[in-house]
Amino acid sequence: MLANIPTILRSGVRLPVLGLGTWKSKPNEVATAVRVAINAGYRHIDTAWLYGNEAEVGQGVRDALSDGTVKRRDLFIVTKLWSTFHRPEDVKLGMSDSLDKLGLDYVDMYLMHGPPGFKGPNIRPTSESDYDDTDYVDTWKAMESLVDEGLTRSLGLSNFNSRQVDRVLHDCRIKPVVNQVELHPYLPQLDLIKYCQSKDVILTAYSPFGSTPDGGNYISSESRLLEDPVVVAMGKKYEKTPAQVLLRYHLERGLSVLAKSVTPARILQNLEVFDFSLTEDDINKLNSLNRNHRYVTWEYSRSHKYYPFDDQPRSAQ
Repeated sequence: MLANIPTILRSGVRLPVLGLGTWKSKPNEVATAVRVAINAGYRHIDTAWLYGNEAEVGQGVRDALSDGTVKRRDLFIVTKLWSTFHRPEDVKLGMSDSLDKLGLDYVDMYLMHGPPGFKGPNIRPTSESDYDDTDYVDTWKAMESLVDEGLTRSLGLSNFNSRQVDRVLHDCRIKPVVNQVELHPYLPQLDLIKYCQSKDVILTAYSPFGSTPDGGNYISSESRLLEDPVVVAMGKKYEKTPAQVLLRYHLERGLSVLAKSVTPARILQNLEVFDFSLTEDDINKLNSLNRNHRYVTWEYSRSHKYYPFDDQPRSAQ
């Protein structure tokens, strides 16, 4: 049975609350995963230039379009501008490269992947000399022209803290629809959620199950979120998997969430989150697991002037 995924409406954009995440998906499996997801009812597909899989994501999307499984207008394709394209004159180059790889004429939303800019040619900086100090507000203004040109239908942010979101909102012509950030019970980010919701900016959760650490950032074996006793017990209470509980945790709070998998059975299983609810007490229990623990730290930009994570120690500049 085809899933009917609810949407959130902001600024004339309808964002499906549950999307397929593709970060760190295994090569040669992404196209099939996208195709399975679309066949099952997913319409929100998330990728990024950084992930190196836009061509595979695009293949899965085009296969579904070509056989009539879905119409382009019914899909919500998201990709992201990487930090080596932050200079205003480079923004369209980043967009064009992503569209070429996807094999699409436009995306539904284009996100700035993070506030810090990098000079390149290295994808990630190896030293502070690789940092680029382009103001992300100037990058945003260049991104707005992509909407004017029909290359993306909407814009958003990723990995921005509340002060950085506020700077964009204060100076933008086109308002960001979302801020996509790491969210899970070990990092519930309640203040950021409250702030973004007060500004009608949707929070999209990535790494809702935790993540393979970015630079070895498991604090201990206890950081395996899917094995946390509170999460496991809640799953048993509702006869749901820990992953389904963690997805529902975000939906219950009015957020959208990305569920990453290339396994067909899990892609389908992750859709089974609309037939139960968590209580306020459940949400409070999950929030109480907060360890202020990030799996994704952007360690390579920790001393950048626009490093976004206030809760992480910063190197001396």
